[in-house]
Amino acid sequence: MIDHMGILVSDRERSKAFYTAAFAPLGYKLVMDGPYGSGFGVNKPDFWLADGAPKDHLHVAVQAANRAAVDAFYEAAMAAGAKDNGPPGIREHYHPNYYGAFVLDPDGHNIEAVCHTPE
Repeated sequence: MIDHMGILVSDRERSKAFYTAAFAPLGYKLVMDGPYGSGFGVNKPDFWLADGAPKDHLHVAVQAANRAAVDAFYEAAMAAGAKDNGPPGIREHYHPNYYGAFVLDPDGHNIEAVCHTPE
């Protein structure tokens, strides 16, 4: 099980603004911030941003409580400057209730919100 993860971002202030907006519908917020990085989470930081030059683009999926939260994530991310990488919808090739949305963050990382329940 993953406890936390971190990604390199080229402009941490820009990325903090993006993730603050995109993660708000999922209940994630900035919970720690300092020279070492910026940590987002619900009760503890589990998604970290660190200064650096991204060498590869990552895929990160964040669990959403329901499909409405996936939709809200997608809308908030797009309003914050994301690029569409797959609008909200069923991805039956994973399983019948897989409902996800995909966006590219300011550094091109593929960020997904996903709900696995039928609502």
